[in-house]
Amino acid sequence: MSLFGKKPAAEVEKRPDGLDRLPPGQYLTKKWPILSYERTPSGLPSDWKLKISGLVEQPFELTWEEFLALPHTTFTSDFHCVTSWSRYDNTWEGIHIREILQRAKPLPNAHFVMAHSWTGYTTNMPLKDLDDDDVMIVLKHDGQPLEADHGGPVRLLVPKLYAYKSAKWLDGLEFLEKDRPGFWEQRGYHNHADPWKEERFW
Repeated sequence: MSLFGKKPAAEVEKRPDGLDRLPPGQYLTKKWPILSYERTPSGLPSDWKLKISGLVEQPFELTWEEFLALPHTTFTSDFHCVTSWSRYDNTWEGIHIREILQRAKPLPNAHFVMAHSWTGYTTNMPLKDLDDDDVMIVLKHDGQPLEADHGGPVRLLVPKLYAYKSAKWLDGLEFLEKDRPGFWEQRGYHNHADPWKEERFW
């Protein structure tokens, strides 16, 4: 360990792709800070449905009970916030995104996705970033039901991008031909949000 607490280069953890595990400009925390522009909802709306719309062969809606009946999966990933904190080794449980994509069948001209929350929040991303091995719709974190302040009972998880792309209080995915900025993207946050490129702002 160096005088200022930074690890020597040889000790810096690497990802399988060779990049540093901790993205540039980030610091590690064992806590999970609570950051939201919106007020935390009081609970799941009684009429909640997951709405899959836009450029798909099979648009559909799922009630909460139908959504919970989908196959569940568990995996562990790091999580990075645009405000500079990172948290390692989060264990998530929920529905893998491909359970949704296999049912929806995005059309060839679907290149982007807008995630919608029942609070009105939106965030956009390329379909290729959504359709990936590490993306899921989360119900539990570290073995416990996802707390409301962290987006519970249901949020999107796209851990390779800054956390504002992992929409809290999820209730819809809209498939688009052309990109359309979401809530924070309209307010100056980066449209793509890759932590290893420090894509924090436009």
